[in-house]
Order: sequence, then C-alpha cells, then structure tokens
Amino acid sequence: MAEPTFKEIPELFEVDLGEAITARTESLSTFRELGPPDLCHVVKSTGRSGQRDLGSYHYISGVDASSSASLAAYINSLTYAIEENSAWFSKNASWKVRNGCYCCFNAFSRVDIRVDVKIPGGVNAYVIDMRGERHEATLEMWQETYVSAILRAVLYSDDPTYFLEAYRKLDPITSPEGEIRFLQAAEALFMKGWQVGSDPEIQVATVVSNHLTAGIMKYFGDSGRYQQAANLFEKLALREPEVASLLARSYLGMNEEVRAVQIMAEAIKKTPQSYTLLHAQCDFLRTKGKFEWAVKLARQAVNCAPSEFVTWEKLTQLYIDLGQYESALLTLNSCPMFTFNGRDAHRSLPPSRIHLPFSRQIGEILPDRTKTEEDEADPALLRLPAPGLRGTWARAYALLARLVSQVGWDELLKTRSCVFVMEEEYRMQKTQGDIQAAAMAAATNGTKESDAARVVIHEDGSAVPNDRDRGRTPDDNASTRGMVSPVSAASRTSFSESSTLEVNTIPTIRVSSESEREREEEEGKEEHQANGDKKVNGVEAPPQIAIVEESSEKEHTPLPDKEPFSFSNKRLCERWLDNLFMVLYEDLRVWTIFRAEVAHFKTQHVAYRKTGHEWEVLGDLGMRLHHKEEAKEAYQRCLDSPRYAIKPWLKLMEMYADEGDIPRSIQTAIRVAAYQYADYTEMTYPTQIAKSFFKLGQIHGHAKISFTLLSMGLPEPILRIMDSYLQYGKTFKVEGYDF
Repeated sequence: MAEPTFKEIPELFEVDLGEAITARTESLSTFRELGPPDLCHVVKSTGRSGQRDLGSYHYISGVDASSSASLAAYINSLTYAIEENSAWFSKNASWKVRNGCYCCFNAFSRVDIRVDVKIPGGVNAYVIDMRGERHEATLEMWQETYVSAILRAVLYSDDPTYFLEAYRKLDPITSPEGEIRFLQAAEALFMKGWQVGSDPEIQVATVVSNHLTAGIMKYFGDSGRYQQAANLFEKLALREPEVASLLARSYLGMNEEVRAVQIMAEAIKKTPQSYTLLHAQCDFLRTKGKFEWAVKLARQAVNCAPSEFVTWEKLTQLYIDLGQYESALLTLNSCPMFTFNGRDAHRSLPPSRIHLPFSRQIGEILPDRTKTEEDEADPALLRLPAPGLRGTWARAYALLARLVSQVGWDELLKTRSCVFVMEEEYRMQKTQGDIQAAAMAAATNGTKESDAARVVIHEDGSAVPNDRDRGRTPDDNASTRGMVSPVSAASRTSFSESSTLEVNTIPTIRVSSESEREREEEEGKEEHQANGDKKVNGVEAPPQIAIVEESSEKEHTPLPDKEPFSFSNKRLCERWLDNLFMVLYEDLRVWTIFRAEVAHFKTQHVAYRKTGHEWEVLGDLGMRLHHKEEAKEAYQRCLDSPRYAIKPWLKLMEMYADEGDIPRSIQTAIRVAAYQYADYTEMTYPTQIAKSFFKLGQIHGHAKISFTLLSMGLPEPILRIMDSYLQYGKTFKVEGYDF
C-alpha cells in the first residue's frame, strides 16, 4: 500500500487525531509577542471502511495570510504533494488529503485565525481567542494576520536559537507588487506596532522600538534597499515625530548624510526626550570619530530612559571608545537587567511517527546526519557558561569582552578594584567598626580591662565584647558557631572555585593533560589577582561618582560618619556583573590554555588534534573574545572532519563576505544552502546567504558573482539554487544588480 506521506514536505504524525490543534488552542494564552510559526494540520484517508484516518502536521512560515483563499490554496497544494502508489498495477487504495486546517496567529489582536478546508467541499474561516471561543474574522483582523505572518517569516528566518522540527520556511515576499502591499499594510498598522512586542533588550515596546519596525529595518537593511523604508517613514513622520529616528537611519543607510542630519536636527527640537533619536545621532557621530559629542547625547538618552538597557549600553560603548574604562565599568554596573523571554513556540507533542524527506539534489554534498566521534567534545568545553547567556545578559557580556580585548585581563582587574569595593577593604572597615562598637559596649559595662582584652575578634573578621565576666565566652560555642556562621565572601569569590550563574554552572576546566601545568599556573596567577573583590550584602556606597547622578533607579546610602574611613569614591559591584566577570574568567582561562597548547605542539612539530565539535566551540570562544583570525582558523579546522554542522560554514561565509572574497564566499554558501534546504528552508530572502551575496555585490557587482558561479561547473540543481539569490537581487533591484 502507498505511504501516507508527502514527497518533499516534513510532517509529524499524531498519536490521537486532532491533538495538535487542541494543544495549540490550549497554548494561545501563553503566546506573548509575535507568536509561533503557522501550523498546518491535515487528515489523510484512503476512503475504505475500516481504515483509520491519519492526522499529520508541520510548521510553516512565508505563506500569504492575507485571506482565507490564499491559506486554503496552500492546503490544496498539499493534495498534489502526497506520495503516489509506485506500482501502477496495484489495486490498493491510495492515501488522499481529506481535510486540512491552517492556523495563523494574529499578534496584534492576540487571536488565532484558522481556515478549515474540506476536500471536496468548502472553506470555513474563523477566529479563536485566548479563551478558546470562536468569532468571525473581520477584514481588519486579516490585515493584522497578514503583517504578523510576514514579520515572523522575516525575523525567524535566520535566528540560530529558534529551532522546530518539521518547520518549513518559504519566501514571504516574492515580487515588487507584494512588497508594496506589505508596505501599505505596515503603514496602516504602524501606530499599533507596539502591541506585537519588542526585542528582549527593550523593556517597553514603543511606536519606534518594536517587532514591526525591527522587521521593516531587517527586511530592507539586509539588502541595502533603504529607499523603500525611507519613503514609508517619510509619510509616518508627519503623524509621529519620533519616527524621525528611523527615517534618519534609513537616509544614513542610503549614504544621504546631509539629509539625515537635517532630519535629526529638526526632529530633536520637536521630541528632545526621544532616546531613539538621540541614539541615531550618537551612531552618526561615532562614525565620524566625535566620541566626546556622542557621550553628551548618550548621557541625555540615559536621563530620558533610565529604565532601558540600551541607553546604558550605548553610554558604556562610548566610554570604551574614549578609553574611559573606569566610567565604562561603572556605567555597565548600572545597566538594568531584564528576564529573558525567548520566541513564542508550540508545545511539543510526542509524535507517533516523524517523516523528514531529504532532497538528494543538493543534499548529496552533505555528510550523513549520524552522530560520530567528531560530535563529541570535552565536557569542560561544553559547560562553558557564556554560550547560554541571552538577552541583556549576553549584551552586557559582549561589552565586558570588548573591554578585556582592549585593556587586557590584568588591567581590567585593576580598573575593577579602583571603582568597586573590594572584599579586603570591606572586611578591614567592618572589623574596625566592630572593634569600636564592641569597645564602646564594654566601656558602657564599666569593665577596667584594655580594649584588646575586652574584644574577641573571630576568624571571619567579626568582633564582639568578651562576655567572660558574665560567665560565658562566645568561643565556647565555636563548634556550633562554625556551622552557622556565614561563609566569608573571599572564599565564595575565589576565581579558582566554581560560582553559580543563572544560565549555567562554571566548571573547573581541564582541557587536556598536556595543559595541566599551564592551567595550574594560570589559575594561581588569576586567583592572586582576583581574590577578594566581591559584592558584600548589606553595604551601600555613597553616590560620589558622576554616573550615579544619571541613574534615577538606584539609591545609595552613605556609610556612618563614625567609620574610620569610607569608600566615598567607590561603588558596590552588582551580583550579576560579578557573575559575568566569572564567566569571562572561564572563557579567558580556557582560551589561554588552548593557545598555549597550540604553541606547545607547534614547537614540538606535532599535529594538534581536536574533534570537529571542539574546534567549533573554540571558534565560538575566539569570536566572543574578539580573536577573529584565531576563530577563523578554528572554524576552518572544523571542516576537516566529516561532521554534520552548519555553523562553521555559516561563520566562514560571513567572514569571507566581509573580506570581499567571492570564490570562498560562494564555496561556503553552497554548503550553507545545502544545510538550509535539508532543514526545509526554501526561502531566498531574507537569509544569511542573500545578505552575504548582496554585500559582495555592492563591492564587485552581481555579474562577477554570476560568472564565478558559472566557472565553477556546479551541478544544475545547485547552480539553480545559488542563482536564485542573484535573481532576487535583479527582481528587487538590489545595489550591484546592474553591473
């Protein structure tokens, strides 16, 4: 009997018929922002009595969701994609699609639009709200759904952190006419854009900081076609002056700097409190090397939006540009951190069967998707915490990594000790305060002994009056006291010991036996430098630093005047920043060991071996720490192993495109395209390949890329796929298409 599967479309078969639709309905209230990709559910039947119907589904983005007819057309297209009976003389009944349901989330109204299709039969469109109740679909809802679907297709197109099994990606916009229709719908819904949410680094979505504006800027920015975006924002700026920040960025993308400056100058008079507009000016001044001017604007942006992470981040970046590393560290310490909320996703159900057809046309150049020893890696490398950082935590870590790349670890620790209260300083001050307090208490009791005799100082630095005149000594309870006394902060913050971060646990890393001696020496050195600089609970620093005055969120209490000395020029290090220092330390320690091993093996003229997965992790580590050339070398070593992994090819493609290297960019792009098609990404744009090709096209022109492709003698299916990116450039007139 024929297989109940589609030829080239992935699908998950249900255990119970209709369970995927039921699970989506129950999950609607959990969708916070753009919602998950569309769900297409079909029921297959042979038409024979006694034969059980089968339900299967797959996820998809890029389908035109402007009407019930377009969604019904997609379900109807599946009827021609089902596997046919290979034996023409067979009398067994074949499987056919009996009905289907297409679900598309409306991120503006927070409802799910669904289209039921019966074959043969009619089409029924309706709306399911958060409570699971059914309503009629209005024209306005269809417009919102259409824009929501395009935004998901654009923003989820190349998100490496978002993975769904059986997720098919198609081109959301295939013609200039479709692009015009999208721009018209975006203009109509622009003022409601804040309803769809924003990136995790944005605390409060606004008219100009949300997923709608991010999608527009990504769609037109990746191809360098800012003119269409500028035309849209020109009309919207008349209604909302704050849109001028997006308009100015569009003109800067078009290299129309004079017009952009004029727009920013006019807009800042109307909306002087817009941090997005101030940031647009900052970015322009940074490109011109006017960092002092940009800092003044960044400070004003912090005052305008002190609760936004991005304003503090921009100020930190500018302080680093200026070489004012102490101010940069203090500003970073003041960043408001938010809980990371990832992309909306479906609730995963255990399928009865998974069908993932693999096209051999382009897939034959890929290694087998089987796990080998090349997929194994040192557990210590896999446990590095930094890759698990998301949202504001990842962005803050990037700032810290940039700092250490410019000043070095030793200098960063010195800067840290200059601006933050160190543990030893705190303990000295606390001990002296306790001695004074205990001495005063003893004097009040009227004893005649000396201060030293009246006070007992414990190992943890605390000092209390000696109570032996009253018949008991505090140290009599030393055994139980040791059990309940607080652990000293110095022991908690030793960089040679593990510390807990929200994302992961920092391990004690041993990369290989050859590096054990270097590791111990490195640990000893770092531990000596970093010992005793941890935030201690219960102590507040006085607001003497200028940056404190810019933050309206944090209140600081001065230490009492009776203390022998105070930290009038220091701040307390936030616990999250202290944890990030630990994360950075682990990255640096592993990187130092790795480079020492490489140097050692080179001097010994011995091949340095790692698995493909280990080279990939080390490449990621090099990129995080701004060692680009070493990272490139690590990614290139990944390719020596027959391992099924897209990341090394993708990273190298981006690097070669930045360098303007056409042959290598194409060679890596072919592999990336093969991996994408193997994962059912059948879209041309926006993708990383298209972005890289268009970057090359701005330098060399599309004709040179096309001739290079022809000269490589590629098989016809692969050549057709690679040429589709250039055809997109020709259709939409991307810069370089005509030379």
